[in-house]
Amino acid sequence: MDASVRNNVKAVRRSKEDKKVFRKQLKASHTLLKHEGISTALQPTKSLVVANGGLGNGVSREELSAVLNEMGELETLIMHPHKPYAFVTYRSEESARKAHIHLNGKKLQCGENSVTLYLSYVDSVTCEKEGSVPLPEGLVLVENFVSLEEEAVLLAAIDWSSTNEDVTAQKALKHRRVKHYGFEFRYDNNNVDKDKPLAAGIPQECLPVLEQCVKNKHIDIMPDQLTVNQYESGQGIPPHVDTHSAFEDTILSLSLGAKTVMEFRHPDGRIVAVVLPGRSLLVMKGESRYLWTHGITPRKFDMVPVCDPQSPAHKPDLGTRSNLTLNKRGTRTSFTFRKIRHEPCRCAFHSACDSQVAPSPPSPPSLPCCHADAALLEEEYVHRVYDAIASHFSGTRHSPWPRVCHFLSSLPPGSVLADVGCGNGKYLGVNPDVIAVGCDRSVALVQICAERGFQAFVSDALSVPLRTSSCDACISIAVIHHFSTQERRLAAVKELVRLLKPGGRVLIYVWAFEQEYNQQRSKYLKDQNKEHPEDPSATENTPEESQEPHEKLSIHSSRRSEDIYRPVENMQDVSDGKLSVHTNRTAFNTQDLLVPWHLKEGKKRVEEKSGEGGKKDRRKEMSKKTSGNTCSAYSLSSIAKLDGNPDPSPGFDSNMSSGSHLDTSDVSKPSPSCDTSQTSSSTLKLESESSPAPVYHRYYHVFQQGELEQLCGQEAGVHVQSSYHDQGNWCVILEKDLGR
Repeated sequence: MDASVRNNVKAVRRSKEDKKVFRKQLKASHTLLKHEGISTALQPTKSLVVANGGLGNGVSREELSAVLNEMGELETLIMHPHKPYAFVTYRSEESARKAHIHLNGKKLQCGENSVTLYLSYVDSVTCEKEGSVPLPEGLVLVENFVSLEEEAVLLAAIDWSSTNEDVTAQKALKHRRVKHYGFEFRYDNNNVDKDKPLAAGIPQECLPVLEQCVKNKHIDIMPDQLTVNQYESGQGIPPHVDTHSAFEDTILSLSLGAKTVMEFRHPDGRIVAVVLPGRSLLVMKGESRYLWTHGITPRKFDMVPVCDPQSPAHKPDLGTRSNLTLNKRGTRTSFTFRKIRHEPCRCAFHSACDSQVAPSPPSPPSLPCCHADAALLEEEYVHRVYDAIASHFSGTRHSPWPRVCHFLSSLPPGSVLADVGCGNGKYLGVNPDVIAVGCDRSVALVQICAERGFQAFVSDALSVPLRTSSCDACISIAVIHHFSTQERRLAAVKELVRLLKPGGRVLIYVWAFEQEYNQQRSKYLKDQNKEHPEDPSATENTPEESQEPHEKLSIHSSRRSEDIYRPVENMQDVSDGKLSVHTNRTAFNTQDLLVPWHLKEGKKRVEEKSGEGGKKDRRKEMSKKTSGNTCSAYSLSSIAKLDGNPDPSPGFDSNMSSGSHLDTSDVSKPSPSCDTSQTSSSTLKLESESSPAPVYHRYYHVFQQGELEQLCGQEAGVHVQSSYHDQGNWCVILEKDLGR
């Protein structure tokens, strides 16, 4: 083959590759428009959108900036949190043209991952502003508190090879290794033995640091207990409060080595993420020490503010949400200094204090008589409860139900799916060929979804901030039965139908009054006599969620005569207007009831307690992330807040800005920390005083046969395609009429 033929062949090959890149670029542009509302421009401009070049893809600002700078001088580089794209504006249109030509289809190596960039012109770039977020009251962060030399001395003072526990107590916990000085923090009783000091007090090398803390008035008295935690990349510590009865007010935490992000959570649901640089001192006093939980999410990358201001790409206003990058975690060692308490705690935060007796639980609530009462009932006995039990609840929700999986698997590739009331997101990854997004009222459950790599945001099921007719399919699994009036249950159905495109379908599951159907008892009843007498949560915490994967399903048409909704006779009345508390694993005797949830981590499980703080670890280990590079939904400046409504996922209306359509009245009230020392009227103590686990109560309206079909039949423009009874649940598939 002569040279001219070879050149022609190469030209043809290049042409095919160029065509492939062009097709991918067009597809990326279409996806951005469809799912994010971002319009690309046909004519060259100075600004470009870089598909696959976002923080959500594991691309750091430094990595993207380096390749973009090769094409010319940058004016701005905007990377929104968790988005799989970025915006770049060049100083000149010529540089933007060059980037458009040479970087389209370019592979970018980001750590262990490789991404392919696709660039399109945009007419303008907006930069979302974010107000400053205050630190929790009583929290102070002092950067560069120790020098590099002092850091080296302190790290060298810790002898991890020593195993003499009579001198220092050393533990190798699941997520970190720990060493105690002065007094040992006992993980079996969540406290310290104040009469048994360790032979080794706080190392002498620490004394100059502590003297400086006293001099600077960070603490009034010298600490006498030290806990040293060492975290490798990817390790963390669950949210906790340092035990009130064990330690005095002020707690000092010195971070040495790698930078990390610590999250502070208020019982009302607020979360503030604090970046802890190496050699910084964190001082916790008052409310921040006694009431807010603090923890470190296990992950290998943190989303942090840009530190290097030299590049033009690093100069956006610090008040924007675009001034972020990814930071790979390294080994971090924390020195937590505390003073042993010898008298009972008398703090003002009774709900979190183990030294003070909690108030007696109130009596069960009454059925609501108006919309406002219904909203309050659901806030107390649904929303707060799920935030409090989120981790334990998620730990019991592993396997998707076969019938729901069949529905999801039947959706064509590229379909847009909304899981309204998604819980821990177990259905969001069932069909990888659909664009799935979840929403849930529980801040804590949405966080679990984010940590598992799923797209989810906080929303009330009665007002979902997605465009009308934007979804090919919706699912509502075990959600509508938590609404306490007929009107609100119907409103939830209407909202699902609103989201559907004409011809779209929605699958709805609600808990059934009839736990025995067609002479078959549901698994909920069949498990009544199983073992686990010592652990009521093992058999009692799985009501409508129970499922036998291979159980024969009884499918019926909603038009058959036996499906007509007839109220069950001889049903027990609600005495004195009060809701009854259901006895788990028994048949129902009323439709409106409270169902107990025993907050435990599982059968005979020894829970890991906190080491860096001291409060018992009540958060079960989160489900594995889909990627080591996945970051949780954080929005940071140097110190910033986790939004109550994280940015919606790619695939939906970009106009659903934070909280624009959300009912946030109760978002400020859950207690996602699962701090079992906190009680509310939704925590009715039915156990003996010696029981360590609280019992939370969730409101349910269990549906009678035909009731769900009748409810859905009240919504015009939709029809019941099929309905069936599935392991103690009534289920329907609705289809939206093509004319709607």
